[in-house]
Amino acid sequence: MLNPIQKLLGAVLITSLLSIATTASASGSAVYHVTITNVTYGINFTPILVASHRRKLPLFELGSAADSDIAAVAEGGDTAGLATTLDANPQVVDIQNSGGLLKPGQSVTVVVSAAHGARRISLAAMMLPTNDGFIALQGVRAPRYGTAVYYSRAYDAGSEPNDELCANIPGPTCGGSALSPAIDVNDEGFVHVHRGIKGIGDLDVSRHDWNNPVARISVTRVRGRY
Repeated sequence: MLNPIQKLLGAVLITSLLSIATTASASGSAVYHVTITNVTYGINFTPILVASHRRKLPLFELGSAADSDIAAVAEGGDTAGLATTLDANPQVVDIQNSGGLLKPGQSVTVVVSAAHGARRISLAAMMLPTNDGFIALQGVRAPRYGTAVYYSRAYDAGSEPNDELCANIPGPTCGGSALSPAIDVNDEGFVHVHRGIKGIGDLDVSRHDWNNPVARISVTRVRGRY
C-alpha cells in the first residue's frame, strides 16, 4: 500500500505531466527562476509550492497558530489546500510545484510568471523526517534584474507534538502517518523556529539534526520566452 507521501508525489507528477502549458512559459512574458537548494545533511523536502504575487502575502505569523493550509504542508507535505487558497487571491499571479522530493545537497528550479507586477515570491514545503517542520519564504522581493538570494530557517507549525516517532512521520525514512490524529495537549500551538531533532524517539540526531538555515533560495528574473 502506498503511504501518504508516495500518493502525494504521484498526484503531483500526474498534475505536472498534464500541465504542459503554464503561465510562466507564455510567449514573451518575463519569468522568475526560483532555485531551491537543500543545505541540510539528512533532511528531505517534500514537493515545494512556489507562488509569485504582487503584494506581501503572509502564509503564517511567528508566535500565532498555524492555519489549516500551513499545518497540512508541515505535517504531511500536502500543498493542495494552500494552492487553492492562493489561487483565490487576486494578488497571486502564478502557482507552481517542484514535483518531487528534494534530497540533501540537491537543487531544483521552479519557474513562475513575473507578469502583472508580480514582484514577490512565497514558497513552502515540509521537512522529512519531522513531525511538523517546514521551510518557507513569505513575500520576499524578487529582483527587477539579475538574482536575489534568500535563506529559509526551519519552522515548526506547532500543530503536532514533536515526538519523533516514525509512526507519526510520513516519508521515505519513516513511512508513518502524515497527519496528527487530533489536537494534543503537547502541541506547541503556535508557529516558531524549529528546535531540531532531539533524539527522543526513533530519529538519529547525528543523521537528521540541522543548523539553520536549511535552504538556500535564489530568484532570477528572466526576460522573454523560457
